[in-house]
Amino acid sequence: MKVLMVCLGNICRSPLAEGILAAKVANNPDWVVESAGTSNYHIGDRPDVRAVKTGKKYGIDISNQTARQFHPSDFDVYDMIYVADRSVRDKLLSIASNEAHRNKIQLLLNELMPGSDAEIPDPYFGGDEGFENVFKLIDEAADAIVKKYNK
Repeated sequence: MKVLMVCLGNICRSPLAEGILAAKVANNPDWVVESAGTSNYHIGDRPDVRAVKTGKKYGIDISNQTARQFHPSDFDVYDMIYVADRSVRDKLLSIASNEAHRNKIQLLLNELMPGSDAEIPDPYFGGDEGFENVFKLIDEAADAIVKKYNK
């Protein structure tokens, strides 16, 4: 199972999602979990220090991740592409070249709350509390993903 977590800049939500899900499937070599962003704002940057701090609080080290931009070839590499919000989903849908690619795109929180199209809020302009909230949402969604696919 190859999973790509995607948000806008790849420095807050998707690095946490990558780290959380990767930790949950660490003992299963059949899983690959990575992350990307739709924008080019932070290519080559490490995750936001607040995301790193929040991850470490829960035993998840994302400090060595490096932001990268989503590339259309990612559609052919990954089995599922989980997105943080509707704007990211819409961006990926706009560059998907076929129905198979479009079917791989899923709002992450739909795994936790099917059909809700709920979004993971962007904590970038907020304080530490926003990162805590994001961590908890992603952690629960990651549990649902593992339950669904880790058979």
